[in-house]
Amino acid sequence: MGIFRQNSLLLACGVATGVVIFSQAAFAQGGTEVELAPVVVEGAQQQLPTDQPIQRGTETKIKRPAIQKRMVEDFNDLGRRVDAGVNFDNNSNSINLRGLQDDRVLTTIDGVRVPWLVDPRDSAKGGLNAFDFDSLSTLDIVRGADSSRFGSGALGGVVQLRTLDPEDLIEDGRKFGAILKGGYDSADRSWRSNAAVAGRANDTWLLVQGGYRKGHETENMGDVDVYGATRTEPNPGDYDQRNLLVKLHQYVEGGHRFGLTGELTNRDFNYENRSGTTSSYQEGSFMSGNEVDRKRVSADYKFESPDKSHFVDSANLTVYWLEQKLDATTDAIRLPDGRSFIPAIPAFPPFFPGFPSGADLLYGYPSGPYIRDNWIKQTSYGFTGDGTKELDLGSHSNTLRFGGELYGQKTSQYSFGEDNCPNVDWSTIPDPYGPQSCRFLHTNTSDMPDVDSTFFGAFVEDDIKFFNDQLTLTPGLRFDWYQHSPKTTPGYERSPNYDPAYLVDNSDSRISPKVRAAWQATPDIELFAQWAQGFKAPSAQQLYENFANAGQYARIGNPDLKPETSNGFEIGASYETPDYGISANIFNNYYRNFIEEVTLPPTADFPLIFSTQNLAKVQIYGAEVRGYARFASNWKAWGSLAYAHGKNTETDEYLNSIPPLRAILGLGYEQETWGVDVSTTLASARDKVSDGGFAAPGYGIVDFTGYWEPAQVKGLRIQAGVYNIFDKKYWNALDVPDGTTPDIYDRYSEPGRTFRLAITQKF
Repeated sequence: MGIFRQNSLLLACGVATGVVIFSQAAFAQGGTEVELAPVVVEGAQQQLPTDQPIQRGTETKIKRPAIQKRMVEDFNDLGRRVDAGVNFDNNSNSINLRGLQDDRVLTTIDGVRVPWLVDPRDSAKGGLNAFDFDSLSTLDIVRGADSSRFGSGALGGVVQLRTLDPEDLIEDGRKFGAILKGGYDSADRSWRSNAAVAGRANDTWLLVQGGYRKGHETENMGDVDVYGATRTEPNPGDYDQRNLLVKLHQYVEGGHRFGLTGELTNRDFNYENRSGTTSSYQEGSFMSGNEVDRKRVSADYKFESPDKSHFVDSANLTVYWLEQKLDATTDAIRLPDGRSFIPAIPAFPPFFPGFPSGADLLYGYPSGPYIRDNWIKQTSYGFTGDGTKELDLGSHSNTLRFGGELYGQKTSQYSFGEDNCPNVDWSTIPDPYGPQSCRFLHTNTSDMPDVDSTFFGAFVEDDIKFFNDQLTLTPGLRFDWYQHSPKTTPGYERSPNYDPAYLVDNSDSRISPKVRAAWQATPDIELFAQWAQGFKAPSAQQLYENFANAGQYARIGNPDLKPETSNGFEIGASYETPDYGISANIFNNYYRNFIEEVTLPPTADFPLIFSTQNLAKVQIYGAEVRGYARFASNWKAWGSLAYAHGKNTETDEYLNSIPPLRAILGLGYEQETWGVDVSTTLASARDKVSDGGFAAPGYGIVDFTGYWEPAQVKGLRIQAGVYNIFDKKYWNALDVPDGTTPDIYDRYSEPGRTFRLAITQKF
């Protein structure tokens, strides 16, 4: 199989990591070891270190100590220093798991779905780049296609974010806890501050957490500092990121807990778009911006049966409202001689009565202030819940899990604009000159209708124990139904491509089964095999987008789209103890009805028409390995390796969303009050890409971090890190858009040598 035919150096490193981890088990005895905060993993009879990812089957649990010790501040850091299987596309602001990204990876925060959005003009997109990692307590990453539990969107996997609870800050026997943190990052010259305070009064617990970060453009290795398309240095800019999280928990006798959560998150980046400046615009005037704004209010109920004598052993229910809005703005000055958006006209037109003089007015091209604000907003509201019950049926013990969700969404989009257009009655101007007027601007319209969507899903699965509980068989089943209902608006009716016949509902349903078998060979070793199906409902944008540039091209949705589906097969093993562990998975996923953009036959108004259709059949297979070891006295090592291979099996083309083979190897030393880590991130060359894809070269970078907790100041922690120590030029392959010409590859390169500093005080 081609699965192992990759860069031999990286494979050797991965094997070496496994050998080191296993070999240390033979002599990891005695000596003084650093005490790590424990976490009890379901199915294990021991406590595992929280500063390492914990692997169980297809799920990886990353606790807060691992986030803090590796100085993880975003998803890029997570994939660089913790888990090689997590990638982030900074171009689309989306998480990539096993070669799939955008809305094919489901992201939730405290059980509430967080949307990935893109407007029809492809200007405002993302929504997953505005999380404050200091507000998180746990990340659970479920890999692969499994909609039997999570429903629509779980094709590449699921990223479950859990925010801090007041119980996380208040130690046993206390009524107060707090964390203050500040830091600096030279990669974007940013300063940040964060504070979390929690208190309790009897059975009432309260948490308030807030963060603020201010910085500039992220550095790269480009060195072409010009105005225009050949620029490779980053565009100069400034950003502000802020968040506020408030949680209130009320415990009631009998195992009940009621909660209320409010969350505000905003990231606003404004920059001088020098790479977008052309001869049509005044140099230094072309300002652009991207903003993500998210608001959430949720109420939750949690139940734990004290003696398991109730109808359920545990239950969770969350009722929520979430609104996320993305803005892409432009504010520039058009020059009088601009012509960049007008097709060539064969001859200078004659004078028409009443027509203003001057070439720019004659051509109908605006000059002066140029303002755009393209935004898309999605509001979600509904509830989600689940429960568990342990019971004996016959001679077998069972753990029954069940749950469901019902939620609605409203998706809206608008393009606002201001221009200086000639005051001309264009109906009096004959073709071919009339069509070259300000009518091509198509601003102050909606490129899609408002869409009201409804989703319903319910699941059940059962862990059935055999052979003295060594074998666990888990069948699972989920039913999902959805409906999208478009509604016309005055803004949409102003669209040059408006057609009321296009506004039709889209609905479908899906049953997603799963079967998993796990063998607990010893208390520390688990072997498993799984088959699961996944699906993703088409988004409102894919169904109803309707962007048209009269006389040039149109991009329209397809209200007849079917959901994307998948069959996923996976086998794996894990071996985890407090001192060492290793896990390995091999997967093979088949996807059907992939939604792809196609070109439709031209019309008189639109020579190019792009639309979406269910076309592709895709296969993605690969392997992942993770491990850690604590050995000798105070030493630790860890490693992570991820490989994926993906093709469109109908066209035999490679998928450009597949990242290269990557590995993380780390070695650390810890004393009671200080510690240092050295980690390397290695990637093979990505040479299997389709037309227009970026063939990224391989790379190896080294990071160094350390911390100090002075005994004289209880709760104080000082951390520092130097990243890319050898100032290596390299690329995250996913960041380079398809079709990028080689002369501007450096525009998408990663930062060179940078450093960070963080100071944390815990009370």
